[in-house]
Amino acid sequence: MSVRRGEERADAGGGGVARRAVTRSAVMLTAGALLGGGAVGTARAGQPERERARAWVTPRLPAPSGPHPIGATTLYLVDPDRSDPWEPGIGVRELMLTVVYPARDVPGRPVARQMTEAAAALFAQIDVAVHHLPTSGVNWAATTTHAHLDAPAREVPGPVILYSPGGGDPRTLGTGLAEELASHGAVVVALDHPGDTSEVDFPVTRPGRPERVRTTVLRADPRTDPGLFRTMIGTRIADIRFVLGQLAVLAAGGNPDAAGRALPPGLGRALDLGRTGVYGHSAGGTAAAQALFEDPRIRAAVDLEGYLDHPGPAPGRPGELFPVARYGVDRPLLLLGSAGFPHRGELARSWSAVRARSGGRVHRAEIAGAAHWVFTDYAALAPQLQAAGLMAADDRRALVGPIGPAESVPLVRGWVRSFFARQLPRR
Repeated sequence: MSVRRGEERADAGGGGVARRAVTRSAVMLTAGALLGGGAVGTARAGQPERERARAWVTPRLPAPSGPHPIGATTLYLVDPDRSDPWEPGIGVRELMLTVVYPARDVPGRPVARQMTEAAAALFAQIDVAVHHLPTSGVNWAATTTHAHLDAPAREVPGPVILYSPGGGDPRTLGTGLAEELASHGAVVVALDHPGDTSEVDFPVTRPGRPERVRTTVLRADPRTDPGLFRTMIGTRIADIRFVLGQLAVLAAGGNPDAAGRALPPGLGRALDLGRTGVYGHSAGGTAAAQALFEDPRIRAAVDLEGYLDHPGPAPGRPGELFPVARYGVDRPLLLLGSAGFPHRGELARSWSAVRARSGGRVHRAEIAGAAHWVFTDYAALAPQLQAAGLMAADDRRALVGPIGPAESVPLVRGWVRSFFARQLPRR
């Protein structure tokens, strides 16, 4: 989820890949390369703007099931000790986070949008082409969440759970699951990984990044490039570990926001960092599992269909296992996959290795009738787009599988929520 404080507005044309000045052709090139070809469409020529707006579909997110109202805020962090690995000219490493938390008082607080207008404008060009989503007819900027912007936090310390999205995906695509966990008492911190993430909307510009929105540098599947994959996962793990340190600053009463923006009342007191977990999808799942192995501050992790090995040096040749798979874990790890993932065989090697070396601490499960992006908000959004006649059935099945959201959404939420409830119990 991406939230924006009322006085902040961003230029929807900002951000970029090489020179950080996005042009339409550059974004189309990015999307086409990631997709393996294809073009980005626009609304029908000549259709009046007012008529288009009325006709467009606004996707809806499923409501969370927990007893607590929820709030959401953003954090802008800068790591002065680390250079950006993707674009050296940017300088220091910057991160954007969304924090979703149980709220104390929500009346009168506006509900956050899933994406900012600036991020949605680029999502409609980059992500839409990558995932075969409708090229017109969808108002991505209008989707609302169930979280109230900057609402005071419920000052009862709850588990802190970090989320790392899939490779190239924005943190906004994990909104539904984050809200579900927060409605049951957790504080969820969703990370973007700039340079990797399709689009990241920052609250400010800075030297080396003169535009507010930064777009991905990825041009192909990182699993086809061992060096690129190693950089991506290593960067994500470093991002996660840095964020843990900044959350400790917040819990101690400080404000780690690099722009000095005010945070919701009580947010620091809502954090129980002794109950910290991490979950991630695809590349985010890889990073979550390896972060669990490396960082003792993390008590449990969920890998949502992420490889635990590096790409092989050539097709058909296995790659090096990550240390988490070579040596196993001494804390709980859930491996959750989908029956429709076309690379299940490749995944099985590293997943079997970590299970064999972890003394029963690793549990594996699979969701029938599902495909790889069922662990994201696409599980709910893609069927809506198909029902509206905007998305082909084959594209929906390739993205999330034939399973319906009435079944898939509670299944994914139930697995992740119950796992963390068992492994991060109230003290």
